Amino acid sequence: MAVFAQTVPRDLRSKLYEINWAFVLLVLLAGAIGVGMLYSVAGGDWSPWAIRHAGRFAGGVLLMMVAAMFPPRFWIGLAYPAYLGALILLVGVELFGVTAMGAQRWLEFGPIRMQPSEIMKVALVLALARYYHDIEPERVSSLGGLLVPAVMIGAPVALIMKQPDLGTAMLVGATGAAIVFMAGLSWKVIIGAGGLASVGAPLFLQYGLQDYQRDRVLTFLNPEADPLGAGYQILQSKIALGSGGLTGKGFMQGTQAHLNYLPEKQTDFIFTMLGEEFGFVGGIGVLAIYALILGNCILIATSCKSIFLRLVTMGIATTMALYVFINTAMVMGLAPVVGVPLPMISYGGTVMITVLFGLGLVLGAHVHRGAEPPQGAGLFG
Repeated sequence: MAVFAQTVPRDLRSKLYEINWAFVLLVLLAGAIGVGMLYSVAGGDWSPWAIRHAGRFAGGVLLMMVAAMFPPRFWIGLAYPAYLGALILLVGVELFGVTAMGAQRWLEFGPIRMQPSEIMKVALVLALARYYHDIEPERVSSLGGLLVPAVMIGAPVALIMKQPDLGTAMLVGATGAAIVFMAGLSWKVIIGAGGLASVGAPLFLQYGLQDYQRDRVLTFLNPEADPLGAGYQILQSKIALGSGGLTGKGFMQGTQAHLNYLPEKQTDFIFTMLGEEFGFVGGIGVLAIYALILGNCILIATSCKSIFLRLVTMGIATTMALYVFINTAMVMGLAPVVGVPLPMISYGGTVMITVLFGLGLVLGAHVHRGAEPPQGAGLFG
């Protein structure tokens, strides 16, 4: 099959020929669903969400295609500077960040508002992939080999937790841990880390979370204890999902959403609205699209000669899988409520751009799957 060919295209025309267009089509389909659902959220109006979402998605797809054209050595050279830049932006949030909805997570540059924690998700993937590209395989499980990635993951997680943003901190930490695992970490280290995590989890729940975050975990366990307060969001989400039945109430006919019983329906709870309007069939259809995107990521990763490209592809796939799992589990009451959007469907500018840029790296890995840059290769090397 062509997907496993070990060619390295050089000119733009050959690179465009090597693009996985089925993958692109799946991405476009997910974005189109997002535009349609945001049009419904506004009661059949393109403003304020659908038109902005469509514009950001178009720009993000263009960025995705451009990112796919650059060779691996370019991203290897950019990996550490990108990570350092994202880390500086996170420090900037702590010093100069904009507060909204009780959290300090954004930076403003004139009319542009950005969320650096979303940028860090991709920057960390690149930096860890670069690190494991450069070290010897036998060092992966050594103490010295683990110290650097531990610091690289721990620093942004600590800064994001302080904003506070538990959902994004979990995503960044889990993605980083997954890359360390996929780099060839010893099972002895994995089992030891799992044991420490099981011991530390209760302590973290008691002392590492803010009061409202702890309340969310307790609400997840028993949402009926406070149906008009902490449990309101998840109970309304369950009602809306259940009322959709097998095939849903129809496009723009969702009563729970349009009568404003459902909170944050344009962002974190958009899957609930989709389930109410298109039912179980619609929800499974959207999950199938994500599954096909992730399946393509895995196929692309297995076809790459370079460990850098394999880890970048699987890192992006892990991030996206966690987005989808946490968001959908949250709205179904299977996980605590955290601020994690549904990729390419939920409203949000920084998330949209970073997700599509990450998918551009995956496309680029497919285009350049035969490349195997030497250790130390970089932007100009």
